Amino acid sequence: MDVVVTGIGLVSALGNLEQTWRRSLSHQTAICLQQPFPELAPCPLALIGNSPSALLPLVRQVAIAALQDAGLEPPLTDCGIVVGSSRGQQAQWEKLARLNQDGIENWLETLPNAAAIATAHQVGAVGSVLSPMAACATGLWAIAQAFELIQTRQCERAIAGAVEAPITPLTLAGFTQVGALAQTGAYPFDRHREGLALGEGGAVFVLETAASAKQRSAKVYGRILGFGLTADGHHVSAPEPNGREGAIAIKQCLERSGLTPEAIGYIHAHGTATQLNDRNEARLIQRIFPKGVPVSSTKGATGHTLGASGALGIAFCLMALKHQILPPCIGLRQPEFDLDFVTEPCNTAIQNALCLSFGFGGQNAAIALGC
Repeated sequence: MDVVVTGIGLVSALGNLEQTWRRSLSHQTAICLQQPFPELAPCPLALIGNSPSALLPLVRQVAIAALQDAGLEPPLTDCGIVVGSSRGQQAQWEKLARLNQDGIENWLETLPNAAAIATAHQVGAVGSVLSPMAACATGLWAIAQAFELIQTRQCERAIAGAVEAPITPLTLAGFTQVGALAQTGAYPFDRHREGLALGEGGAVFVLETAASAKQRSAKVYGRILGFGLTADGHHVSAPEPNGREGAIAIKQCLERSGLTPEAIGYIHAHGTATQLNDRNEARLIQRIFPKGVPVSSTKGATGHTLGASGALGIAFCLMALKHQILPPCIGLRQPEFDLDFVTEPCNTAIQNALCLSFGFGGQNAAIALGC
């Protein structure tokens, strides 16, 4: 059963879907030096506004945009919901801890499943509501789960993705403590990369059967072909040095999608601009795609949106398939690795794209998409 994407709702520090796509093609970056918390030193961040965003308004914004883009109106009672977030309402809990209050208004909205529940309320869904949390692989896990819901006929349509509002004192302090934050900007796969730059945003998608989309004459961005999900079982933050489980996730994805490595025309890499991730990911791509394939990471433009980063990556892949243009790897000046990096927007004929995510705790995810 073919599962297609008929709607995209996206927000990033570069804007909505069309703005983010257009500005990334123009080599614009939303990352700049910011100091949202006076007790912490300035660092490069990609903020949507002048101050850190709240989670639920972003969730509602992308959910409404996805429905409008798909030509749907609530209530959609039979629609599955799979919306995740790696940080969830952490900002609210930090605020509570700082104020040392005995309670918090609407505390039920601060639970880890807040994004999924808010989306269900927005859509009017009364079916399956799932809230995956798999670190920076959350977005791809959510889309994979929604794909399975439709494939197993639990629902004919699902809204899936991830949203993140990660700019909090604890998050910044934590990444600083492990030496992962950049000092000036994000430079994925660059010889002089410094680390990641946090960004806000998210993306959710309307997934449905091809038959459903055809019946209502909906536009189609592309098809979800298959996925691969594995875990290293190695370390709380560092990836497994040999990349064995990451390779298995990619190979699973290709096999389930009925694709060979040669059939992939573009890879949207995780590309966090950290030392370990970029090195391990580059080695994985070199090993599985020895004949070469165009590669880019868009985190130099949007910042690293943590659990939502894979969802944004899926949106970039779908836009690449729609427009037959590959987005550039912004921030890359001197590549350290021998890969076919996209450094300028590239017009090319592609039929299939691959999106990769790798999260703390050894979470590995890959999703293949086709025209």
